[in-house]
Amino acid sequence: MTYALVDCNNFYASCEKLFRPDLKDTPVLVLSNNDGCIVARSREAKALGFPMGAPIFKFRDLVRQHGVVTFSSNYALYADISSRVMRTLGELAPVCEVYSIDEAFLDLSGVSACLDLVEFGQQVRQTIGQWIGITVCVGIAPSKTLAKLANHAAKRYPATGGVVDLSDRYRQRRLLTLTPVSEVWGIGSKLAARLGALGITTALELAEANPALLRKRLSVVVERTVNELNGVSCIELEDAPPPKKQIICSRSFGERITCFQNMREAVCEYASRAAEKLRREKQRASVITVFIQTGKFSKGEPYYSNAATGKLPFPSDDTRDFIELARVLLERIWRDGYRYLKAGVMLCDFSPPGVCQRHLFEEDEGRRGSVELMETLDKLNRGTGGVVWFAGQGIQQPWGMKRGRLSPAYTTRWGDILTVG
Repeated sequence: MTYALVDCNNFYASCEKLFRPDLKDTPVLVLSNNDGCIVARSREAKALGFPMGAPIFKFRDLVRQHGVVTFSSNYALYADISSRVMRTLGELAPVCEVYSIDEAFLDLSGVSACLDLVEFGQQVRQTIGQWIGITVCVGIAPSKTLAKLANHAAKRYPATGGVVDLSDRYRQRRLLTLTPVSEVWGIGSKLAARLGALGITTALELAEANPALLRKRLSVVVERTVNELNGVSCIELEDAPPPKKQIICSRSFGERITCFQNMREAVCEYASRAAEKLRREKQRASVITVFIQTGKFSKGEPYYSNAATGKLPFPSDDTRDFIELARVLLERIWRDGYRYLKAGVMLCDFSPPGVCQRHLFEEDEGRRGSVELMETLDKLNRGTGGVVWFAGQGIQQPWGMKRGRLSPAYTTRWGDILTVG
């Protein structure tokens, strides 16, 4: 087997720069929901030392000093650019597995018979750059874990030209020697600490360890990683992503909620979004959980957190069913006198449409015309940001997420398309 991992460089920041050529060499940061923490950095921002996940208010002086431009997260834009990148990769390789919003594995089996693999990687970089405007790096290897390491090296060492081929065993072991074990795909910080206690600190030491012994002491996942580091492919490409087992819609509020009316609007909003995602997954759910909580670290304020779970009489994907039950559940857990920071809705117990265990004397399943109504609703709201909604979701939504630095919807809204004067 031969795999390639294609990874977009600084993806969120690159998407923001894509439509702002004036920011070509300017450090750019993308912030989390409510503009709180740093979730993406451009190459220039990384060089200035902005850490990932850090609260932006701690770096205001550094932002002003270097003229750093900050953006609110614009996930609709990132998802659309990602879709274009993945579609292009699908045209370049026989099999493409979308691993995340900015990464994809390609199956390159047989490609080496007609084209040098490094040359193929450069073609991928050139095509994505020319068609989409996003810079990618490509790692090539006989296993997915080695392909991840190869991609890491392609990003870290500019002399590689953005493409690293680890088909050769000597090159594999040379890179493994330089790589800390914590950088290996699937080895988190806790597992790295346990491996360190066994005297394993580099990727090469992990590759040379006894896989059976590691399986006994740690897990079968570590054993599989050892084999992958030695070029034995144990993780195959997935033809289709596995179906989700739950959907969660949750946000921290832009302003603390203190009245029941606003909280009910927020819960209805999240239930509506969750139901929309459920329909996109072509699933139905029968269990919904509503949870609310105050700030855990708010000084001088009492902490309160609670959740309630309810079950529908039959699996549904109708937004109205989830909103109705969510409102009942919220009334059970709501307590006056608190300043709530966050709420959320979780859907689970999924089943495909048409598959459910009905009661013996049940005559009807769901609401009449539900499928047609939900299809129409989704069609109207698709790509518009929501032009039709339920009254319970509210209109003003003062609790809504802060997005004071949001960029335009360049690719999904006609009014935001760039014009050249």
